[in-house]
Amino acid sequence: MITVLVVEDTSSERELICEYLRQGGYSVVSACDGKEGLEKLESAKPNIVITDLVMPGMSGLELCRAVKKNAAGKVPVIACTSKTQELDRLWGMKQGVDVYLTKPFTKEEILHAVRSLAVGG
Repeated sequence: MITVLVVEDTSSERELICEYLRQGGYSVVSACDGKEGLEKLESAKPNIVITDLVMPGMSGLELCRAVKKNAAGKVPVIACTSKTQELDRLWGMKQGVDVYLTKPFTKEEILHAVRSLAVGG
């Protein structure tokens, strides 16, 4: 089974993403910030990470760089963020983001992004 780590500091958004993923048949692990996300990356060994980019402490881009470094680049990262500018999207991709979704998002967008990255796994 595919395990997805959801890292989001807003509890309502985190729970919504987790619920969408559970409905899609995925195993879900969640974290409320980047530091906890890194801990869960080590303990849960997720197949995919979904992260907000704007979080206190460790940003989603810092988390993305750490995920790519710790997992030798093998764990895909989906950014789910309110940052909608093209420069933000390009910078995110340069930092290792595989799929860049902007808020508000739909259940179908989340599930499609996860399915497309899980094909190889």
